[in-house]
Parts: sequence; structure tokens; C-alpha cells
Amino acid sequence: MVDDPAWSDDAPVLVTGGTGMLGRRVVAELRRRGYAVRVLSRHPATDDAPGVERVVGDLTTGAGLTAAVDGVRTVVHCASEPNRPAHDVEAAGRLLAAARGAGTAHLIDISIVGVDAVPYGYYRAKRDVEELVETGGVPWTILRTTQFHQFVAQLLDRLGAGPVALVPRGLRVQPIDVGEVATRLVDLVEAGPSGRVEDMGGPQMLAVAEAVRILAAARGRRSLTLAVPIPGRTMRAFRAGRHLTPDRAVGRRTFAEAVADAP
Repeated sequence: MVDDPAWSDDAPVLVTGGTGMLGRRVVAELRRRGYAVRVLSRHPATDDAPGVERVVGDLTTGAGLTAAVDGVRTVVHCASEPNRPAHDVEAAGRLLAAARGAGTAHLIDISIVGVDAVPYGYYRAKRDVEELVETGGVPWTILRTTQFHQFVAQLLDRLGAGPVALVPRGLRVQPIDVGEVATRLVDLVEAGPSGRVEDMGGPQMLAVAEAVRILAAARGRRSLTLAVPIPGRTMRAFRAGRHLTPDRAVGRRTFAEAVADAP
């Protein structure tokens, strides 16, 4: 319907997790392209840019969701709590119920390559979220990506904190630039509901030991690595590359470039 605010040209795009690593970049790209943006956050605004509206709410309790989705045409769901994966599933259910009730035209979910193939708790929760989105009664798009450069660097910094970095034997990573993912998400806002779109992976697949050496060089330190076997179903899936997408290595910025530019 032309009069439906969810379809009007000036209706805002809601970004959940809009103050997080990815969400901030999505908000900035939406504003660059001229969209009105609404951010759902647990905290009041302090420094939002012009054209960005803040709604205080909480996906884990449902507080503020009715106001957050009121009149929006598209929701970009970036909010996630890796340390509490069950919360992600509950939050997605509440968000979908609110969006469905408001007649939201499109919900975009950001997910992870391998969530249906790696038996890791957080990945299982992300797959549960995908299933909710697919059956939630709101037109949808799901994009899976590999891990962001920053996340990989944080993990490797912990591994390389001592004189010798103990790294999982046979494990590779395919980190991707968060800004490139944000750009793709805004492209999907403009494309409209597209279902499960092609995965998005970083430009390189690196052995973890090589990634540790790249990071150490960027930090100005030496690095010795020792590969150790880690048993279990989850690590077998990671060693098999279930979290990689070699056929969709569409990212451009390399891990070395990303960590060299990082503060």
C-alpha cells in the first residue's frame, strides 16, 4: 500500500546494535546514502549525527521495541551477544514479533558462515535466529559473512600474549573488513527482501600461525608459534574449513592492511 509508512520513501531504517562495531558502520553508510536512521540502544543518545534518531530499548526484555519499529520500512538486525547466545534467539523472536505487528516491509539479519555446519554454541544460536527470521512472517534477507578483522585480531592477541603463541593445528581464518560488510548490508536495504543471499568472505584464507605472525609484525613484536592439536567435534569442523567460503572470497581489504591501520 502506498500509504503504508513502512513503504514510504522517507521512512527510517532501524538498526539494532547500531552503536556496535558493525552497527556504527551501517548507520554511517545509511546516512551517507541519504537514509533517515533510527538506532535501538540500551542507552540514551550522546553524540548521534544529524538524521539519526535514538530509541532507548532492550531486545532481551522487549522494552522499547514497539516505539523502535513504529513506521520503519526496514530493520537491519546487527545486535548480538556472543557471550550469551541464548539471548540472541530470544531477542530475535521479540524483534520479529514487533516488526510483524508493525507491518515492517523488510528485515535483514547478519549471520556467520558455517552456522549450519559447526557445532559451536554461538553458531547454533545464530542458525536458530536464521530459522526464526525465515519463518517469522516478515519479508527477509540473510547475509552470512566470515569473521571481522577486529575479532580475529582480538583472538590472536590473546593467543600471542606470551613468548610463544599456542595455535590450533590445522585451523585457518578468512577475516573480512567490517566496512565492506556494512556497505553490502546497505546494498541489501536497497535491494529489498532477497532471502538467503550469497555468503561474503574475506580475500584470504590464512593459517592461524601466519595470521599471528602478521599481527605480531604490526604490533612491533616477535612471534614464535607452536601448533597444538585440539580434539573435539567443533575443532574438527573448523579444521575442515566449515567456517570458510573460498568460492565467495569477495572482500578486498587484507588482514595485514587492517591490522597495520589499527590504533
